[in-house]
Amino acid sequence: MTLELTTLAFVLLCIAGISLLVLFFYYTYFFTGLKKYSHSESTLPISVVIAARNERLNLEKNLPAILNQDYLNFEVIVVNDGSWDRTKDYLEELALTNSRLKIVTIELDEKFQKGKKFALTMGIKAASNESILFTDADCKPTSDRWIACMAHLLETNKVVLGNSPLVVRNTPLGSMINYETFHTAMQYLGYASRGVPYMGVGRNLAYTKSLFFENKGFASHQHIMSGDDDLFVQEVATDENTAICLDPDSFTMSDGPHGIQDWLKQKTRHLGTGNLYLNKFKLLLGIYALSQLAVFIVAIALLIIYPQMWYLGTGILLLKWIVQWIIMYGPSKRLGYIKVGYALPYYDVLYTIYLLFFGLARPFLKPKKWN
Repeated sequence: MTLELTTLAFVLLCIAGISLLVLFFYYTYFFTGLKKYSHSESTLPISVVIAARNERLNLEKNLPAILNQDYLNFEVIVVNDGSWDRTKDYLEELALTNSRLKIVTIELDEKFQKGKKFALTMGIKAASNESILFTDADCKPTSDRWIACMAHLLETNKVVLGNSPLVVRNTPLGSMINYETFHTAMQYLGYASRGVPYMGVGRNLAYTKSLFFENKGFASHQHIMSGDDDLFVQEVATDENTAICLDPDSFTMSDGPHGIQDWLKQKTRHLGTGNLYLNKFKLLLGIYALSQLAVFIVAIALLIIYPQMWYLGTGILLLKWIVQWIIMYGPSKRLGYIKVGYALPYYDVLYTIYLLFFGLARPFLKPKKWN
């Protein structure tokens, strides 16, 4: 009996060791390239495109900060996608006093729900400029130099991936959302910094008009409700044409989901694109997630099965958190998630619960509509 227990313990420790080595490789290779970029001047003509459906309140709160950017040559195109909350009235009134604002209206069609991708396509077609910067109606730039920072990188690149933190409530759910958003940012920005761009976020993303139409826009995944950012970036972004922008002045902020129902709706929409990821990205992300889960499962199993050797399970977690802390504390400050850096083990536990929950629930989540 003792030999069986020892053999089991050895197997569990081997699994933990392999999983830790995998995680440490990801940490030290992908997450150490997130260095601060200093901003520079640019005169590149920019078109900002925002797709909005029933976003009057958010537009009232955030659109002035975009229209008043400290940048000379830009326009702002808001696509009013069949809104019925007086969005049209607000935009038309604002356009009277701001010549930078261009309105594209899509009439509501109950029989045919066109979706956000159609709205974005209409905005891109209406853009006067080759370089296009995207954000959402519920997003607000952290400074009046947002356009300048992103435009500088667009001068020499066709795709620029930006950062967009969320403002969340001080609750366990808010903490989980906060860390998952931070972790996603570290992944897509870190992978891109190593020449493996696989996604961006529509809250802060830029690319050229010609790149969009040369690749037939969203045609290959038009039938999927989401994917205007991650699936499109996978198709067009390369090591040679993509840059990341980490200047704090380039960030956009938005409010996180207000409750578990809103959060599940948001994640369901985002997870709907997962099956269409290229196999190499599925493998890259899947190995990381499985290693994360394996470390916790093994540590808990050792604590339950061998309570007299509590130091085994505890030591595995402490080793993980120490290395993780050393690597991630800097990025947590640079990306605007300093709370994560202060209490990383707490957030890491919540992130593991998140992975386990959505791993089990994913087959049952079906996205309904984009807004």
